[in-house]
Amino acid sequence: STTGNHLTREIKAAFCDAHLGENGLEKIDQVPKIFHGAAGLGSRDVRAGDIIAIFENMQGRPGQHFFCVGIDHPLALERTEDPDLRPPGAFSMRGHSVGGFGSVTTNKVIATIAGDVFGKDVQAYPKYGSEKKGLPTTYYLTIADSHIFSHSELKYVDLVVLNDTNALLSGNPLVGAVEGAAIFMQSPYTDPKDVWIRIPAHHRRTIRDKKIRVYYADMVKIAKEVASEPDLEMRMQGIVLLGAFLKLTPYAKEANMSDDEVYAGVEKALRKYFGKRGEQVVQDNLTCVKRGYSEMREIPQELIASE
Repeated sequence: STTGNHLTREIKAAFCDAHLGENGLEKIDQVPKIFHGAAGLGSRDVRAGDIIAIFENMQGRPGQHFFCVGIDHPLALERTEDPDLRPPGAFSMRGHSVGGFGSVTTNKVIATIAGDVFGKDVQAYPKYGSEKKGLPTTYYLTIADSHIFSHSELKYVDLVVLNDTNALLSGNPLVGAVEGAAIFMQSPYTDPKDVWIRIPAHHRRTIRDKKIRVYYADMVKIAKEVASEPDLEMRMQGIVLLGAFLKLTPYAKEANMSDDEVYAGVEKALRKYFGKRGEQVVQDNLTCVKRGYSEMREIPQELIASE
């Protein structure tokens, strides 16, 4: 309809009644311009840049009375900017994984530890399709000292996690990585040269240009060696990330916590999520975390800069 959807028509009718002074409404001199639009179509993300585009459209002359955001469409408003609305000093992580690796649960565990153990404000959520297991999964985490007001897919990230390194071949998982960010990736190799050469050349160039640090561990091997139940070997790959997270972030040091105090908090969180599976499963996950902490390696900066 040229007059808009049902809600828009009702609002327009109310203003017109007020302009005429009908139905007991206080008379107004002018009917304002009324805009209406659609967002979140197909579960598309709505970002701060979309809100800015909507306000800019409303201020335009004449302005587009009906619009949509977040999709490629003739009526879609284009983002002119997409500001970073995270609180000052916030830490953000984006992970690229596969459904069934336990990565989404690990993200929840990390969020629990950041909130309950380190006293931070946390926001964590995943993104995946209707058929999750075996298909690509993306997960997001933001940690801050104050309330996190924005909620959208992260564009600016300090840590990129590659549980599934196929993401390096099928897309651009490094998009939005800030200057000096870090990557933590799955790799079956121990020699950093073997890891580095298998990263596609265009991604290696981005890593050099942005001075990104690259860390890796064989999460698959750790999970296979630790899991006491065969069906947990795949799912326990994800929890290894928690050990890397503890090593790469300064939160334990800032809180003046000893390793024993940190791992006590970790065990409490693991018990919350895995306690129903039995004590052995909790301890297996804790072992994976500790091995992730101790077995994580870094590709030397000299090697990264050598090309």
